[in-house]
Amino acid sequence: MDLGIKNKVAFIAASSDGLGKAVAMELAKEGATVIINGRNKEKLEQTKQVIEQEYNTSVLAISGDLADEKERASVLKTIFSNYDTIDILVTNTGGPPSGKFEDLSMEDWDKTYKLLLASTVSLIKASIPGMKKQQWGRIIAITSQAVKQPVDNLILSNSIRASVVGLIKTLANELGEYNITVNNVMPGYTKTNRLLSLIKSNPSFASAVDEIPLKRFGNPEEFAAAVTFIASERASYITGTSLAVDGGWIKNIL
Repeated sequence: MDLGIKNKVAFIAASSDGLGKAVAMELAKEGATVIINGRNKEKLEQTKQVIEQEYNTSVLAISGDLADEKERASVLKTIFSNYDTIDILVTNTGGPPSGKFEDLSMEDWDKTYKLLLASTVSLIKASIPGMKKQQWGRIIAITSQAVKQPVDNLILSNSIRASVVGLIKTLANELGEYNITVNNVMPGYTKTNRLLSLIKSNPSFASAVDEIPLKRFGNPEEFAAAVTFIASERASYITGTSLAVDGGWIKNIL
């Protein structure tokens, strides 16, 4: 199936590892021009080399912390000095600290706001003008299954990621007339370093596999395939939706 994204410029935030890396690789596999980002320069360069060698393509790798306003501005400046437009924007971040409400400080909440919401708003705001001009664009937020069904001990993620979904749903209404689709993709328990870290700090997370109808954790490649389809021309009539890639973990009907 031709997904219609060959040579489209795709920026995937936090893509040196984990789900972001998997998405970048899948988009490159489909012929998109990929821009990757991460805070760890060494890991970012390794990911760049893997994608370039695997798919015989050039990758622009830009290091920077997207939760930091100045570094975010520098990343965007580099992108637009190389490309006129971001055709496909995939917003993504690492997860905030785990913990219960009373364990967390106001500083934790402020940092999570900058990490999850402020970074998403800024990246979208920078991308919209080019998308509007060309009358085509894809904005995809990677959030979490927690926006539909809160996960115990993850109150920061449960709360702030839900606000990202409100943003995405509203933007779908505002940007539809410009042929820009705006969607949210919710990963469930997926075998990434983030999940391993959560299990290490709280072994009870390992038992979550028993709550998943498929009785296993997901693979990053499975998640990436769903994001890539949403980014494609084939998904041109899908907007304002939240797609769960969670093995059936979310129990609500709608």
